[in-house]
Parts: sequence; structure tokens; C-alpha cells
Amino acid sequence: MEEMLWASRIRAFRKLKGHTQESLAEKMGISVSILGQVERGSRVPDEQFIDEVVEALGVTKEELRSG
Repeated sequence: MEEMLWASRIRAFRKLKGHTQESLAEKMGISVSILGQVERGSRVPDEQFIDEVVEALGVTKEELRSG
């Protein structure tokens, strides 16, 4: 169920910060496919992925984790 928490939080912050999947994936240096899998909850992000997301979005891990 952890993957669904990350999925909804990453998607919400991405949209809040005005990014498309394409623009965020490019900023992170990953494929849109990988980001899409995480946002759909079919892929659990590892710690490095979370670090890259928070850096790209300019948020803290605590903000991203809090529901």
C-alpha cells in the first residue's frame, strides 16, 4: 500500500508545482514511463528516486510523506 501513498503525493505535488509528467521526468533525468509507473502505484520508488523528486520539486521529504 506504500506505493499508493507515494503515487498520490508525488502526483499532487507535481501538479501543485506546475509540472507535467514530461517536464518533471526531464528535470529528474528519468523516463516519463518510470514516473508514470510510480504515479500509478505500479512501481515503488526507492530512496534515491524520492531524493530526486524532492530536489526537483523543491519540497522536503516530510512534506512529501505527510498526508
